[in-house]
Amino acid sequence: MLLVGATMTACSGGEDDAAQVSAPKAPATIPELTTDPVTLSFVWFEWPPAQALEKFANEEYKKVRPNATIKVNTVPNANWHDAMFTQFAARKTDFDIAILDSQHIGEAVTNGNILDLTDFVKKNIDVNAYDPYLLAAYGQFPQAETGKRDENASLYGLPLLGDTWTMIYRKDLIGDQPPQTWDEMISAAQKCQTDHPGVSGLAFHQANGSDAAAVTYNTVNGVYGGNLWDAKAKKIEGVLNDAAGQEAMDVLVNKMKPLTAKGSGNWFIDEVNAAVAQGKACIAFNWIAASGGLLDPKQSTLGKSKEEILGKLGFATLPKQKTDLVPLGGMGMHVSAYSPAANQAEALNFMKWFEQADVQKKWAAAGGVPSRTDAIQSPEFLNAGPFNQVYADSVPRMRDMWNVPQYARLVDIENTGVNAALNGAKKPSDALNDIAREQQAVLDSSGKKGGGGL
Repeated sequence: MLLVGATMTACSGGEDDAAQVSAPKAPATIPELTTDPVTLSFVWFEWPPAQALEKFANEEYKKVRPNATIKVNTVPNANWHDAMFTQFAARKTDFDIAILDSQHIGEAVTNGNILDLTDFVKKNIDVNAYDPYLLAAYGQFPQAETGKRDENASLYGLPLLGDTWTMIYRKDLIGDQPPQTWDEMISAAQKCQTDHPGVSGLAFHQANGSDAAAVTYNTVNGVYGGNLWDAKAKKIEGVLNDAAGQEAMDVLVNKMKPLTAKGSGNWFIDEVNAAVAQGKACIAFNWIAASGGLLDPKQSTLGKSKEEILGKLGFATLPKQKTDLVPLGGMGMHVSAYSPAANQAEALNFMKWFEQADVQKKWAAAGGVPSRTDAIQSPEFLNAGPFNQVYADSVPRMRDMWNVPQYARLVDIENTGVNAALNGAKKPSDALNDIAREQQAVLDSSGKKGGGGL
């Protein structure tokens, strides 16, 4: 009965203050590493960066640790959170490094699932080499407000992959210059759709799964001047669904949705990329780290070479409107508290190695999106893809979601509501009011004072 109770508490996201478990501390100095063969296992979701990481690490890390093998285990994106936290709840994991979304950190910390890396970071990592917000977003809990890091707060992870949205546009259909405002973008998409029958004006994430529909709404919310919550007051109702929030939902459902393809109501990363690659979208939005395949002639109908494809596709930062906010994506690396001691030591050694300037530049050249400022600004990164300058320019504009242990429940509520509005099951205003009310109930029932801000 005690074991069952502990498991249920872990699955709940650590909302019972009395049941919270302190995260165990990692040593400041890396313990002696084994000379025996060792496999360092990661868990991530299935997408190109996962394969890129495994290939890169096995080529480069083996140069310093020949006895180590890197294995990146993947699951479907929709199952990613549960694949990790089900094992965390059982207090036994078949992975050593969990790649957590920034919003997952609070749940893992309050349940004692990952190591506290604060002392390790102080001794081994040059924190001044990073944009403060990226270091905070991928490792700090409680979170600081957007763009800031609390140097006294604990760190539980280190950056693995930075990310944000890029606007992908058909230069041959709408012109070489990308729209500069959100309203201009919608007008350009409308004209392109009218002028080119069979090509939809827009393609974007709408699915009720992972954080797909929620990120889309949150992005529009941000550029139209809305807020997701008042972090200090833990207030969502009356903030998310205020006048700016309602305008954003109206724009999304009544102006953007009509410009999407029939049957796109459950599209996510792969479907948006497919629409672009098949020449069926004038303007699209997708994560930068997922955009590399668009330049592959084997996956595209837009050209028989990368150069020919780039003659038709442009990549730009998101248009501005009332603000210039863009979504923060990306993930950090976190050491499982249940990994064997030898593997925890290897994980710490890998993280120290990975965060070095020269390794980050190599990771960038291999298709990764780095977080160190020197790597972001390096020729190795900026010349590796036409969308990499977009990421470099977007870093100062990023906004994250709610960094609280209740994240999984909050995002499920928002995904369901936004998806319902996009697919006509609810009126936009009703959907947003329901989201705000239900999310507020989650925060109120948790009674927690911790958590982060935007």
